[in-house]
Amino acid sequence: MRRFATLDVFTERRLAGNPLAVVLDAEGLDAAAMQAIAREFNLSETVFVLPPAEARHRAHLRIFTPARELPFAGHPTVGTAVLLALQDPALGDARAFGLEEAVGVVPCVVETLPDGAGGRARFKLPALPEYLGPGPEPEAVAALVGLAPGDIGHARHRPSRHGVGPRFTCVPVASVERLDAARPAAAPEAGDGLYLYAPDPERMGRSWQVRMFAPRLGVPEDPATGSAAAAFAGVLMQFEALGDGVHDVAIRQGLAMGRPSEIALQLTVEAGALRSVEIGGAAVLVSEGTLRA
Repeated sequence: MRRFATLDVFTERRLAGNPLAVVLDAEGLDAAAMQAIAREFNLSETVFVLPPAEARHRAHLRIFTPARELPFAGHPTVGTAVLLALQDPALGDARAFGLEEAVGVVPCVVETLPDGAGGRARFKLPALPEYLGPGPEPEAVAALVGLAPGDIGHARHRPSRHGVGPRFTCVPVASVERLDAARPAAAPEAGDGLYLYAPDPERMGRSWQVRMFAPRLGVPEDPATGSAAAAFAGVLMQFEALGDGVHDVAIRQGLAMGRPSEIALQLTVEAGALRSVEIGGAAVLVSEGTLRA
């Protein structure tokens, strides 16, 4: 018997944001068993918590979609960090620890709610987003998602590819109306998620609405994608005039699915170069149980 919990991540209320399953006590499970369990949960990601390789870290995580293992993902990191903090109430309502993932050690800061129902977590990327080259031509990507070529592009933004572990084809869309009209599709590059974004007219500052499609990973559309938000930091560095300093970016996702989520992205720029990226959000506990595996 293995304990598990489900959480809704990048939201402060249940039945919104991105659902996550976390299997505690995952020792003894091999990759094939983890993949089978992830298919059974059939959520965008399932996390398996293992003892850390180094005692100074909180845990070692393995992350699976219904189709394959990921080296890193944002909503599993936020949700698992909150859950692990809730498991240790005697340590107080705020703490910091490292989570070991395939991409590296991810430093997390967590604040839990007094009622034990959830909390907020923020983590620093262990690696900066990598530019992987230009994206497809507007005509090609428009045909994929059922839009017109004129719907693709915003100001200086053009399709591009970026990644931090998982890779994404990032596509600017002219308006949130056209973003909502897009149909889910696979990215032209076989290993990429397809990340569409448009300026958010309802928010002040650097605010965006986004959608992410990854049918090859078993995720037709994702309500919230932290790893894509990490890649989006590279997009902003490429196309926005970001001066030195700290830049806070608000991202809303999942609106077209009826599962609204909010992701906080923070970029630190020094001497014209991206120095660090942090991602944060809330998570709420939905259920707890035991798994026969």
